[in-house]
Amino acid sequence: MNFDLKEIPERTVTPRETGLTMVMDKGMSLRETEDFISISGSYVDVVKIGFGTSFVTPNLKEKLAIYKKANVPFYFGGTLFEAFVIRDQFDDYLNVIEEFELEYVEVSDGAVDMPHEKKCEYITQLSEIATVFSEVGSKDDQVIIPPYKWIELMESELKAGAWKVIAEARESGTVGIFRGTGEVRSGLVDEILTKIPSEKVLWEAPKKPQQVWFIELIGCNVNLGNISPSEVIGLETMRIGLRADTLKLFLNGSGKNFD
Repeated sequence: MNFDLKEIPERTVTPRETGLTMVMDKGMSLRETEDFISISGSYVDVVKIGFGTSFVTPNLKEKLAIYKKANVPFYFGGTLFEAFVIRDQFDDYLNVIEEFELEYVEVSDGAVDMPHEKKCEYITQLSEIATVFSEVGSKDDQVIIPPYKWIELMESELKAGAWKVIAEARESGTVGIFRGTGEVRSGLVDEILTKIPSEKVLWEAPKKPQQVWFIELIGCNVNLGNISPSEVIGLETMRIGLRADTLKLFLNGSGKNFD
């Protein structure tokens, strides 16, 4: 850090098991990627090359080489996995993992109908060659999954071999664990946390109020995902109480009040 401040909460250090920041790359250029890494790389735990953008991104291997050089892991979005599966091209997806040397993969079923047993089979198979994020929740805002079902799905996917389960919100933050307004479905989150350890869940939270809510609930080392590249530094300051939203959150009574 650039100077000393008292009562800064202790962040976990990389490689982290908890306190992850997952960033959504929806098509940054090579120069933008280099600039992003130069300022934010030390605060990023993994980058998701969003949805199916890896299929159309020019100079993809050159971009991934930038992340590799910076020791920033990356993976291709779960929608790409679904695109391969729905076309009966799972073996081709395995070839993609090998060709691009993916150490992380995402298994999701948010846009396709897939028997859950089959999804868990994919998780188990892929966990033998990569670290698996499995995403729970639908991308359809008309699909409401009851809390008990979220818990059942998460438990079974962790048992199948997922490292973390991702709680769906999309890059808009308006589905899954959030209402259409972006408001957290707090009862759902509370129910999930009665059965699923917080360190095993990566909460997609692209909007600042959503990030603040989870930091206040779980602490500075909550796992957060779908963070915009331009918001990584801002999120890190919120995690440690250096943004107005969380300024007093981590003070132990020594902060001065100006009444």
